Amino acid sequence: DFCSNDYLGIIHNNLIKLPVDNHYKHGSGGSRLLAGNYELIESVEKELADFHKSEAALIFNSGYDANVGLFSSVPQKGDTIIYDQLIHASIRDGIRLSFAQAFSFLHNNLIDLEKKLEKASGTIFVVTETVFSMDGDTCDLKQLVVLCEKYKAHIIIDEAHAIGIIGDRGEGLAQHLNLHEHCFARIYTFGKAVGCHGAVVVGSVQLRSYLVNFARSFIYSTSLPEVAIASIKASYALFSKMNAERYHLKKLVELFNSAHLAYTKLDSQTPIQIVVVEGNSQIKELSNKLQQNNFDVRAILYPTVPKGKERLRIVLHAFNTEAEVKELIAFLSIITVK
Repeated sequence: DFCSNDYLGIIHNNLIKLPVDNHYKHGSGGSRLLAGNYELIESVEKELADFHKSEAALIFNSGYDANVGLFSSVPQKGDTIIYDQLIHASIRDGIRLSFAQAFSFLHNNLIDLEKKLEKASGTIFVVTETVFSMDGDTCDLKQLVVLCEKYKAHIIIDEAHAIGIIGDRGEGLAQHLNLHEHCFARIYTFGKAVGCHGAVVVGSVQLRSYLVNFARSFIYSTSLPEVAIASIKASYALFSKMNAERYHLKKLVELFNSAHLAYTKLDSQTPIQIVVVEGNSQIKELSNKLQQNNFDVRAILYPTVPKGKERLRIVLHAFNTEAEVKELIAFLSIITVK
């Protein structure tokens, strides 16, 4: 497996264990505002807020729901959203549903961001990800905070691919750099390294209250059942202590970074490693050859990525061995497609 987002192997190794005699319900019976609220979900939200050093937290059914709910409801008419051009599709969809004006800035380009900030009006929101899912690189959060404070802009960051991986406890980039208090909102999704389902938005008590009353993806969705919430609780207790797995993963990243491949490799210090081969047919051919040689590596095609930037998205995991990574490197060191 060089494909899934199960970075720490929580899913692969079936590490989330609930008590055999548990009585967790498999349905919630309604939305949180009606029949679907219960003690466990509120207590876990308080635990998540404490873990992420935030005033409050609100659980959504998925990362998509969290992003759509947040961005469609918080920015208002007359406000400005400025977002990294490579942000996730779910954030873009939320922005499309907002009444605010929105502009992109060149990927990780703070000079271009400042040009946009100089022209922004109303309440300003700057949106980025800490780890980008299709490039594997990270944002320069320190400089982003400096710039946003200069223009009194509110930072919203998506930590989907950083949670579990970055930081001594897998807490994500913002807390690892001690910059979490400079963020208006942070989104953590659980379907990747956390190994279960759902997402959480953390921020102020006021933000939580606002989302409860105005985020349509929250209001009009049946809430997650107790068994899903119990899994989130169990995973947070688990991944925060998985230092050996994070260390092994770091070593695999270093091993792959040191390799000289026959194809263009993007610079990434995260488990997401990118090999670029131009053309949909060429990258599909390379992916098929990898599959035939027992490497589960998938091609990412245009238009998901820009034309000419088609790629293999290689994901390293704590359960991959050095020998497996070396075999993959050896295969990619020989030109097999043109």
